[in-house]
Amino acid sequence: MQLGMIGLGRMGANMVRRLLRNGHECAVFDPVPAAVESLARENAIGAASLKELIAKLRPPRFVWLMVPAAAVDLTLEQLGPLLSAGDTVIDGGNSYYVDDIRRSTMFSEHGVRYVDVGTSGGVWGLERGYCMMIGGDREAVTQLDPIFKTLAPGSGGIARTPDFDKLGNSTAEQGYLHCGPSGAGHFVKMVHNGIEYGIMAAYAEGLDVLRAANAGKQTLTVDAETTPLRDPEHYQYEINLPEVTEVWRRGSVIASWLLDLTATALVSDPHLKGFAGHVSDSGEGRWTIKAAVDTGVPTPVLTASLYERFSSRGNAEFQAKLLSAMRLGFGGHLEKPAEK
Repeated sequence: MQLGMIGLGRMGANMVRRLLRNGHECAVFDPVPAAVESLARENAIGAASLKELIAKLRPPRFVWLMVPAAAVDLTLEQLGPLLSAGDTVIDGGNSYYVDDIRRSTMFSEHGVRYVDVGTSGGVWGLERGYCMMIGGDREAVTQLDPIFKTLAPGSGGIARTPDFDKLGNSTAEQGYLHCGPSGAGHFVKMVHNGIEYGIMAAYAEGLDVLRAANAGKQTLTVDAETTPLRDPEHYQYEINLPEVTEVWRRGSVIASWLLDLTATALVSDPHLKGFAGHVSDSGEGRWTIKAAVDTGVPTPVLTASLYERFSSRGNAEFQAKLLSAMRLGFGGHLEKPAEK
């Protein structure tokens, strides 16, 4: 197939490379000319503007956006007048599914199809493939199947789920799935990322407990502001975290790709000195929790993991100061200097 790609960042550029390697034709545009030039040297068709990109595509056109969620509407405003009835726009970023419903309605008035694709795979997708959760017009999704099939990881060496064939002829085993009408793809990806927050937090918290298993060997300050360690003899372990994460990778029920990445990080930097610990969130966790509130589904783990990210960025600093102020007020408790 021929595909236009807008946005050549960490994922967009590698998606184009994967498509080119498998015989598809790609025209590409990015506001950074060097990104376009790099892919043009790899046989992509470079474009210096959105108008030029559309001119280089044969109708009916298929145009894939791989831009930050905050840039999607602005890009679509510029792209819309250049499209014709029968064309298809694909948003493969991490947009809010509610926006997909609005955009799909807007484009359908002009005969343009809109497809939302929640895409997971990160910087490893070029070789491993991309897991895709798709929403939108079924006919458009069917026409895009060669693109999805190429980008997806395929079944690989993963064992079949017992009796999965009872569900019919599903593409899920290949790593991509049409989840429903407009917004369904990003809705599923939204919850996927909310779960990701929770799993990451669980690994981080558990490994931190292991890191502190030598607390009984430490010399503790004896004062009214320090909780005593009642049984220091119970915490005399020097746990090797890189080795623990490695052994967990081998047959453990908590093995995962996220654990693989954790093990790699700890081997290369056991004390994580290369990180400040300011953890960002790009929106999906918030939207997952909003959907849970709207539908009355309890999600304490996912919610706590999101709040943990807020705290990591210093957003709890004012709260902590208030707590210190109250302790000083009712008990004369002076703040201890922060430990490094």
